[in-house]
Parts: sequence; C-alpha cells; structure tokens
Amino acid sequence: MTTHNTTEAQGVRLAAGDAELTVLPDNGCRVGSLRIGGTELLRQGPKFGSFPMVPWCGRVELGQFRNGGERHQLPLNAPPHAIHGTGRDTAWRPAHVTETAASFTYDLAAPWPYPGRVTQVFELVPDSLTMAMSVETIGDSFPAQAGWHPWFLRDLGQGGADVELSFTADWQEERGEDHLPTGRRIAPLPGPWDDCFGMADGVEVTLTWPKRLELTITSRSEWVVVYDEQAEAVCVEPQSGPPNGLNTLPRLVTPIDPLEISTTWRWRTLD
Repeated sequence: MTTHNTTEAQGVRLAAGDAELTVLPDNGCRVGSLRIGGTELLRQGPKFGSFPMVPWCGRVELGQFRNGGERHQLPLNAPPHAIHGTGRDTAWRPAHVTETAASFTYDLAAPWPYPGRVTQVFELVPDSLTMAMSVETIGDSFPAQAGWHPWFLRDLGQGGADVELSFTADWQEERGEDHLPTGRRIAPLPGPWDDCFGMADGVEVTLTWPKRLELTITSRSEWVVVYDEQAEAVCVEPQSGPPNGLNTLPRLVTPIDPLEISTTWRWRTLD
C-alpha cells in the first residue's frame, strides 16, 4: 500500500483543492466525511456519512432470495426484511492509497452464501468525487446489487436554507405497504419520498443548498432511491437495481461478467 496521503486512526484522508474526504475502511468502508471549503456535507452521529450497499440494495423481501433452485435466507436486520447488504458491517482492506485516490476490498462471507470479492475505488479532484464498485465471484454465479447510501445534511448550518432536490424521472417504482416495490411502474409522485425512481438515460439528481453549494449526482445506472423523510438529512442513492432486485430483477455475477457500478458527485459553490 502506498502511503503518500494522510492515514489517521479514524480513517484514510484524501484531499484535492479545498475538498477533503475521509474513508473509514474499518467501518464498512463508508465515507465518514466530505468537506468542501471546510463545510461538512454529510450528517455526523449514529447514522452518518455515506455507506456502500452491497451485495444487495434496499430491502430483500423476508430476507429470502433464490439462485436457480437454491433458496437462501439472510438475517432480518429490518424485520421482516433484510436491508442494505453486508458490506457496511465489515472491515475492508486498503489496496492502494495516494493523496487523491484510494481503493479497498473485502471478501464476501457468511451470512452471504457465495464467495466473492468486492472492490471500492474513490477518486477525488477539486470539484468532484467519483466512486466505483465491483462485485466478482470466485466460485459459482450469483445475483447481486451494489450502490451507495449517503446522508446529506438538510442544511449546512450558519443559518442557511434547506437543501432543494431536483430530478426528472421516467418512472417511479410503486411502493407497497411493506415498503417493497409492487412491480408496477407509475408516473413520479411528489414528495416526501422513500421511493425508487427509474432514469433510462442514467441517474442525475441535483441537490442545491441556496446561496451555498450545488451538488449533482450522476451514474450510468438507471435506478436511484430518494429518501427525504428525516429532519436532519436527505438521501440520494444510486444503485444497480431496485429494492428487492435480488428477486425481481436479478443481475447475475458470473466468472466472466462482474457487476460494476460508478457514481460521480460534482459540486460548485454558489454566490
């Protein structure tokens, strides 16, 4: 591992221009902090930063999924469902670290039933952060998902106004009473949201803190979950498939076809 950057007890720090990023490999390889010009963008406290969702995103119905003729049971960490994968609950290994980029890996293990390896890469430049994730099998093929769950501060302090969300979706996954998509695609509804949206040409969502900062999240993936029902933070979660996608839209990871996803957060200050 190259150690040109600052590696502190609490994580790996990257810096470019006035942007500072802290990654916490021992805490699920989540982004613990993103500061632009000294201003923190991500919520701190018990639910903080931005964590990877892998090898599934959102809820899996009753924690069960099939791979061919095999049925598997996952722990019900959001009863009666399983939620957000196992990557956020394990330590990742630094693979390569510089002043502005870093990569980390972890090996899939129980309670996930298939062996494999997940790699997450961070690249920071003065006006953007790009994150990429890949899921590879080292044995049998299996369905998987990957994505990110950031907690963006609703306001940036100092008396600033609340963040405003702007996006144009091609459809919304209808949400049932069990918080799972029903399988119907409907016209996008007004918020508040805890919902998955589809964007056929790729995810693009803009967060604007008036007179402070504009941040646009993009991804080549078609799906994004928007969650803005909490007072302190809003979430914009690009992911490789809809919630419960292990069952409804399985994306098979094979020895010759890994799952790959990336997202870019690009920002500019506002006068």
